[in-house]
Amino acid sequence: MIQGHTFPNKKFYVGLQETPLMTGKNLTTPLQFLKGVGEKRAELFEEELNLTTFEDLLHYYPFRYVDRSKFYTISELSATPTQVQVKGRFTRSELLGTGNKKRLTARFTDNTGTVECVWFKGLKYISEQIKPGVDYVLFGKPSIFNNRLNFTHPEFETLQTFLNKTAAPFTPVYPLTEKIKKFRINARVIQKLTRELLQELKPVIRDHYPEEFRKKYNLMHLYSALQHVHFPENMKTLEQARFRLKFDELFFIQLFILKSKIKRESAIKGIIFPNVGHFLNTFYKKHLPFELTNAQKKVIKEMRHDMKSGLQMNRLLQGDVGSGKTLVALMIAFIAADNGYQSALMAPTEILAQQHYKSLREMIGSLDYKIALLTGSTKIKARRELHEKLRNGEIDLLIGTHALIEDEVKFHKLGLVIIDEQHRFGVAQRARLWRKDIQPPHVLVMTATPIPRTLALTVHGDLDVSVIDELPPGRKPVETHHRFEDKRANIYKFMRQQIAQGRQIYVVFPLIQESEKLDFQNLEAGYERITKAFPAPKYKTVMVHGQMKPDEKEEKMQQFVRNEAHILVATTVIEVGVNVPNASIMIIESAQRFGLSQLHQLRGRVGRGAAQSFCILLSPYKISQSTRQRLGIMTQTNDGFQIAEEDMKLRGPGNIDGTQQSGDPYDFKIASLTQDQSILILARQAALEILKKDPELKEPVHKPIAKQMNQRHPKEINWRQIS
Repeated sequence: MIQGHTFPNKKFYVGLQETPLMTGKNLTTPLQFLKGVGEKRAELFEEELNLTTFEDLLHYYPFRYVDRSKFYTISELSATPTQVQVKGRFTRSELLGTGNKKRLTARFTDNTGTVECVWFKGLKYISEQIKPGVDYVLFGKPSIFNNRLNFTHPEFETLQTFLNKTAAPFTPVYPLTEKIKKFRINARVIQKLTRELLQELKPVIRDHYPEEFRKKYNLMHLYSALQHVHFPENMKTLEQARFRLKFDELFFIQLFILKSKIKRESAIKGIIFPNVGHFLNTFYKKHLPFELTNAQKKVIKEMRHDMKSGLQMNRLLQGDVGSGKTLVALMIAFIAADNGYQSALMAPTEILAQQHYKSLREMIGSLDYKIALLTGSTKIKARRELHEKLRNGEIDLLIGTHALIEDEVKFHKLGLVIIDEQHRFGVAQRARLWRKDIQPPHVLVMTATPIPRTLALTVHGDLDVSVIDELPPGRKPVETHHRFEDKRANIYKFMRQQIAQGRQIYVVFPLIQESEKLDFQNLEAGYERITKAFPAPKYKTVMVHGQMKPDEKEEKMQQFVRNEAHILVATTVIEVGVNVPNASIMIIESAQRFGLSQLHQLRGRVGRGAAQSFCILLSPYKISQSTRQRLGIMTQTNDGFQIAEEDMKLRGPGNIDGTQQSGDPYDFKIASLTQDQSILILARQAALEILKKDPELKEPVHKPIAKQMNQRHPKEINWRQIS
């Protein structure tokens, strides 16, 4: 299946060279000037399909193909979801019914049998096309009605017309809206227009790749690829065409990202940290809470190399929940301090910032390393004192929220910026932080949401990526179970047993208030049900959600942290930033409403202590097969990277800024990050090879490639860049 969507307001030019043969027309020519379109159809194409130019139609790819090379006999037919074609003659036709209930019926026969055909629209036109004694080709989807085989609204044409056409045997099928179909614009119309367009553009489409490059990567010529993706001669040419067009989309993204990275590295010199001294050595020998995993040692080595290379470190640290990213960040901050520089750690929420502050203070113990906390709740007097100490260099590591980017926050010598859960911050917020010093600091961004390799290469392609892919020793995997809502009594019994053993429990809901459209349990009703099942004073239950005032939310959360509450009923506000080792059960209500990555993040709130922990996914019995599959994946693995891969397959990669929950972060027309990983890796390799030889793409042979890249990806698209 091939994707057939277009992207709005983003035009690119396919190797266009204007010649006199074009008579003034080119890819930017409005679609109304294509033969067979006209003003009214052009308006309809724009309104319904977002097609406005020749270029748009050229890249409106089929989403599937029908093999028109094979003919069936009527005796071979049966009800099937597949469209088929037969050769034969109409023996009779009859107009039946009155008013809006009119229909045209006809019998179609070959030498093996007869089949009924029926049409409900365009009756006058269709009846005029049916002539006795003429051989036709009938095409449609056979079905059973009143125990008889029939075709509803089949297409047909004379056998002679079919044989005279030069159409490829694989007929393209394009995505069309119901409204556009009402105007008798069907797949055949789009085919005809596309064929006309390809013929008109043939003299002017030139390939932007040199011949040597095409041979090396086995790429079909651009015009041939466009021709065969619309009208393939066979499956081989179709696959070659699809490969070429997918390669293009992925290659130019990689070229753009990597060129930007090379330019940044040449323009920005990094602070050199040559020393490993007192802070890191003392911490490693006397305060390290547990033996580093091999994965932690590996990523520290990678960052150490960056920070003494003379280049600015710009690195993404991926690590599953509980993998020890924060410890790695602290050790990197020690290296900055050993070289006379300060560090800043920015977290997306006050709760998470406080959590980092508390855990890092505990880690360093008596080490004379100064850590401070700055959030929106910091009092004015304390804030003034903190600002002064920061300017004087008396603070080694400042932890905080977006309060860190305020103008009055000035560092003595800022050498390292660490951004936790970086996708929660906007580009402008991140940039304001690293611009706090004249020389840009090293940048480390961290995420606990594992990112599939293809997505990391695309969305974070300008970053170097480090991965912590193992958990510290002694961690027990969380047991995950899927249960239906009619087993709630058994679950409550289990919860009471865990509370009796001194454990605490999270219960997470997807909604705050009742919704008429959605049939799952909401937070308020769930809280009421929990308090009835676990009555005070024996049990204490607190509720937390995003609409509460910050002080109230913080107080409720702290009650749970201090073990003054047995059960925390919450929305996904607790997805990131709550570390309660004593909490051993995570119950997720209406689990069918969450994506895999979010379920995994929620599960990561438990399993932080020595006791065995459990995650229970609650759902109604009536859920779709795909939902059962998704929840089943959660019960089978705790590997966040495996879950991320499966999530991307099921939901699509989504959008890096969080506004798009599914689909691709780029407006791909034919490529897919979930299906074309091998092509992406090949395209990245090809882009790197070109840039190694010609970083500015100024050589004559590369100028068409540079032009194509700039047209596909304007320079103002800079949201991928962290620094």
